[in-house]
Amino acid sequence: MAAVDIESTPRARPALEPVRPKDRIYNLDVLRGWAILGILAVNAVAFAWPYQLTMSEAPPPGVLTQADHIGMWVTDVFFSDKMRTLFTMLFGVSVFLVGGERFDDDRGPLLRRRLLWLGLIGLIHGAVFWYGDILFHYAYCGLLVMLMRSWSARRLLWVGGSITLLWGLVATAGYWGMANMPAEYAAQMKAGMPTADPAAIQATIDLYRAGWPEGLMQNLQTWATFQLMASPFLIPVTVPLMLLGLGLFKSGYLSGRSPLWVYLLVIAVGGANLAAFAWFGWQEAMAPEGTDPTRGLAAAAGGMAFLITLFYASILILINRFGARVLTAMFAPVGRMAFTNYLTQTLIMVTLYYAPWGPMWFGSHSPAEMWTVVIAVWAAQLIWSPLWLSAFSMGPLEWVWRCLTYGRMVPIRKPAAASVAL
Repeated sequence: MAAVDIESTPRARPALEPVRPKDRIYNLDVLRGWAILGILAVNAVAFAWPYQLTMSEAPPPGVLTQADHIGMWVTDVFFSDKMRTLFTMLFGVSVFLVGGERFDDDRGPLLRRRLLWLGLIGLIHGAVFWYGDILFHYAYCGLLVMLMRSWSARRLLWVGGSITLLWGLVATAGYWGMANMPAEYAAQMKAGMPTADPAAIQATIDLYRAGWPEGLMQNLQTWATFQLMASPFLIPVTVPLMLLGLGLFKSGYLSGRSPLWVYLLVIAVGGANLAAFAWFGWQEAMAPEGTDPTRGLAAAAGGMAFLITLFYASILILINRFGARVLTAMFAPVGRMAFTNYLTQTLIMVTLYYAPWGPMWFGSHSPAEMWTVVIAVWAAQLIWSPLWLSAFSMGPLEWVWRCLTYGRMVPIRKPAAASVAL
């Protein structure tokens, strides 16, 4: 019998499997959960109001109460741009965790399939349910980031951080400049800005309240406009944020392994920016209509939103690092089911505001009333996420996405605990 050369016999590669619950990175789940909850606070207005109001300086229909002004202040100061920024950074981390190094022959194709399926899900989500979908945008930005995922932490931080800082400085200077430009130039610019025509607003409200297919067609039209006009221009913002997030992960920052002074410095800088934004924003929110007592300082402080994002992240990371996970544990299950929770937020809000089987509240809620809905959805997701994960290893839509990505059925139920012989 001929001898077999064991060394030359090709070995079958082990089948790739989804990450097991015990191998997940706790900090990332906490941050992702915090971000996905905060995103709803920002997106609520796009579910509940005509899109014309989100693209102009006009207030919503009706007279705003002080509670409404406070609700808008809370959203603008503590949530707008901060949660999207955090979620974008974490998506950059996931590109590396799923795809590994750039020339990984096994995980690279897996990452591409994952992103392509995400893009298809995003297309359906945006075109059929809600025009504000971000998944399709993340999918094609992820295809760009995957080409840079093997960069060193230093390079990722320099490139991603520098471009992000540049956009923040441009936004800050632009906001302040617009608020303080000569009156004649301000009048010319205001004349060229989109206006919220009351007739157009009411027409949009009537279309959404008419049920389907009218509401579906209006959503589809708005989604197509946003995808063609807005989404491509966000690539220079989104890709650097993904690179920055991956750089922070590779450097150990998001895992809690950076020196303590680094976190404290970020907290000091980001906290100062948040305090300034909150103070100037409050002065502006409480000022009479049509006046700006801060002369653009509130908007200028908001231009550096990513510093506030890092402030939030640093605080949560230090809480975990110093053994106080009991304070952050509520966010981890929400983060493990972020895909499910993001899409179920859409299902709930569509049901409430313009689906024919719901109460059709579209165009009728003030900012304060929308906050009651947001808090109710938060409570539901904080309750159902740990309940679901007590029996299953991942969220239901995470399971669907993984089955599509791996091209086979992957287990979702947790393995039964082994019995102990007495």
